[in-house]
Amino acid sequence: MNRRKRLGWFQLILGILLVAAGIFTLRKPQTSLVGITCLYGILAVVSGILDIVHYAKEEYHSRFGSSLTLVTGILSLIAGALLLLRPVLGTWVMVWSFPLWFIAHCIFSLGSLDLVRMTAGPVYYYFSLIINIIGLILGVFMILNPWAAWFSLSDLIGCYLLIVGIEGIVMALAVLSDRSL
Repeated sequence: MNRRKRLGWFQLILGILLVAAGIFTLRKPQTSLVGITCLYGILAVVSGILDIVHYAKEEYHSRFGSSLTLVTGILSLIAGALLLLRPVLGTWVMVWSFPLWFIAHCIFSLGSLDLVRMTAGPVYYYFSLIINIIGLILGVFMILNPWAAWFSLSDLIGCYLLIVGIEGIVMALAVLSDRSL
């Protein structure tokens, strides 16, 4: 009960930070991509750790942790480590790893929609469904057209951060406003 409220506040703060990072990225595309690459490396590492912890908790409690959660966490950790260790080369790595991370995150979110419907209700369910389908389409587009992804990387990343941030804020508000807690 109290644990869900803490998770809601954490998710709200993370969502606000992601929205702020998305706005910054969209407003200052001329800013050094290397600096942005390091920031995203940190976010990827944190996201990967959270996904792996989520997998471990699922596995411990139900003996059935989602393998996709573990794969998403590992991909996030690898992408984050590469971005932090080689920020200049990380911009090229982002062109190839970001679409995979994007697709994995969207698939994981789509796989969790039943839980979302029970937890947050139908409005957030349909919001998340639409956002993640659009995310899958964008991820496939980035893989099929890496040059377009390279030239619009900061715009794509900014939009992605806004979408994930808004999704996190909406979910957090749904958890925090749940009267049964």
